[in-house]
Amino acid sequence: MSTTHFGYQTVDEAQKAARVRGVFDSVAQKYDIMNDLMSGGLHRAWKAYTVAVAGVRPGHKVLDIAGGTGDLARAFARAVGPGGLVVHTDINEAMLRVGRDRLLDEGLALPTNLCDAEKLPYAADSFDRVSVAFGLRNMTHKDVALSEMCRVLKPGGRLLVLEFSKVASPLAKPYDWYSFNILPKLGQMIAGDADSYRYLAESIRMHPDAQTLKAMMKTAGFGHVDVHKLTAGVVALHVGIKC
Repeated sequence: MSTTHFGYQTVDEAQKAARVRGVFDSVAQKYDIMNDLMSGGLHRAWKAYTVAVAGVRPGHKVLDIAGGTGDLARAFARAVGPGGLVVHTDINEAMLRVGRDRLLDEGLALPTNLCDAEKLPYAADSFDRVSVAFGLRNMTHKDVALSEMCRVLKPGGRLLVLEFSKVASPLAKPYDWYSFNILPKLGQMIAGDADSYRYLAESIRMHPDAQTLKAMMKTAGFGHVDVHKLTAGVVALHVGIKC
């Protein structure tokens, strides 16, 4: 039996996707409110920075993986214009439904697909940009997912991975205290679910650090990878360019 981590727990690989799905089924309706509360609104700045670094132009084709409630998809849709394409995807149906409805409410009818990042249903060399924000750490086989993202990118295309990382050492203790004491309580008060936000805190600690993730992206086929650490390392934006 092959095992992997689910937060601090060790579970059968076959169980992880279902357990992650359960987390996001539970929090989907309150996801945006919780993001604002637990980051103090900083997640909006991190995503805006990602969009700026992406350099999306009119006519580009963009694949947004683990797109959730559609923050990046919305911004990219405005950048690509009527001649471009943004495909909004997620493995979790509840999150995808919330995102699709939110985008439709804003007048954006984007292709919305339920799919697994480890088995992307798209042809090779299809997209100018691929993005994944706060989704990579939940994937069972990150190396496989990164290889798939590389495969569907056009040569010279960019992958943008925005993800929690390792906070600077002087802030580690207060950050841990906040993560394991405040986040679950917020989750219980707002979303009625402390366990999912405890998993969030644990999953961040189990995610590869910035340099390890950079090496993984290079192994997956990205010839050049830049790392942008944001907010004292709370998050990092990795930008990989396909050879």
